[in-house]
Amino acid sequence: MDSSSPDVAVSVDSVARDLQSQSLHSHDDDLSNGSRRGGFKLQDLSWDNSFVRELPGDPRTDTIPREVLHSCYTRVSPSVEVEKPQLVAWSESVAELLDLDPKEFERPDFPLLFSGASPLVGSLPYAQCYGGHQFGMWAGQLGDGRAITLGEVINSKSKGGNYSLKVLERLHTAGLRMALRGNPKDEPGAIVCRVAQSFLRFGSYQIHASRGKEDLGIIRVLADYAIRHHFPHIENMSKSESLSFSTGDEDHSVVDLTSNKYAAWTVEIAERTASLVASWQGVGFTHGVLNTDNMSILGLTIDYGPFGFLDAFDPSYTPNTTDLPGRRYCFANQPDIGLWNIAQFTSTLITAELINDKEANYTMESIPEEELLIPLKAVLLDMGKERKEAWISWVKTYIEELAASGVSDEERKASMDSVNPKYILRNYLCQSAIDAAEQGDFGEVQRLLKIMERPYDEQPGMEKYARLPPAWAYRPGVCMLSCSS
Repeated sequence: MDSSSPDVAVSVDSVARDLQSQSLHSHDDDLSNGSRRGGFKLQDLSWDNSFVRELPGDPRTDTIPREVLHSCYTRVSPSVEVEKPQLVAWSESVAELLDLDPKEFERPDFPLLFSGASPLVGSLPYAQCYGGHQFGMWAGQLGDGRAITLGEVINSKSKGGNYSLKVLERLHTAGLRMALRGNPKDEPGAIVCRVAQSFLRFGSYQIHASRGKEDLGIIRVLADYAIRHHFPHIENMSKSESLSFSTGDEDHSVVDLTSNKYAAWTVEIAERTASLVASWQGVGFTHGVLNTDNMSILGLTIDYGPFGFLDAFDPSYTPNTTDLPGRRYCFANQPDIGLWNIAQFTSTLITAELINDKEANYTMESIPEEELLIPLKAVLLDMGKERKEAWISWVKTYIEELAASGVSDEERKASMDSVNPKYILRNYLCQSAIDAAEQGDFGEVQRLLKIMERPYDEQPGMEKYARLPPAWAYRPGVCMLSCSS
């Protein structure tokens, strides 16, 4: 598509259905004394930008396609040139959500501001980093490509309300589509400015779990951020509230959620997702692309492309041509896909050790008792039943304490390495040095002394001195010596 095309339509899209319409009815009553009944002007908008302010960001700001590591976002602005944009449609309900005076839509610079062509004073645009499962397969890093968040606005409601404004840049494939139809020509593109309380999705957490231990801490930071801003009732819950649910097992066991806010948070996300999909099913709506990167943690309809409604009841209907071979995201499959996506999200939190509850240690309970002692097999050697049971009991207790501590494996390793020497002057090492010295070679004695000067350090080439003792090291006179030896 020719980027100099003069006609660019700008649509300020309404997602009020997903933003809980009940918040609209009491708007006038909730306005603060400092605001006008008619709403704010653009320059009066209250920009919060908590996502950028509170979460780790990418130090780079260039727009070269690349992996964005150890970060939740990159500070970038919309990059596609926009000439003479025209405002085509807007939503009065969204204007009300933002406390925006509807007359502001008449401003000549409004299309420039809400297309991302001109910066909004006070906003901090960014592209979010996330990954996702696409059609059931892990796709790695995806993130905001054509969609850039302009910033976050706080409205004047007494209970607060953060809304993120995101612009979707023009598609460059319009000309190509026309060519495929046999009538190639340049077409004007459209830019949609979407509004939602948050554009955090399942994939926002998955991407960090996929990158191993270095990024697991970000999952907790991102979870705490979401709970603090969007699930404050969970942040403030107390055990007296008795928040729990039945597992549905034959023994009718009940899981208490008040002891772990992350578990309570996960259950609420699952409930919101179930409610959302049920609403879709009730009106015949088919999303079309229910990848995990398109699933909102708030249970909102976000990032839908080829969506559609049933004209006639057809359970196999899918509006997505890419989905036609297997119809994974067809109308009838939406509930099951919602559940599958929740399972992937939950797996991410388990990887980050966020729903490991001391009272319900799923990690420990999933390991057979016989396997608990495998890592200690080399040092425990032969032992009877009583000693074995004692060790299993100790290992269980140890795992429970680790789960309750909230300390990552990486942090524990660093702490243990600082007080547990890698190199120990074992008897068999001394015996080897003695044997060599008896032959006139004192090199081994000197080498041992040098190594033991830095017992906590990694010493390349010296790893053999940190190995477990060989079999001969356990013979009398080596492993055991008399007090006069």
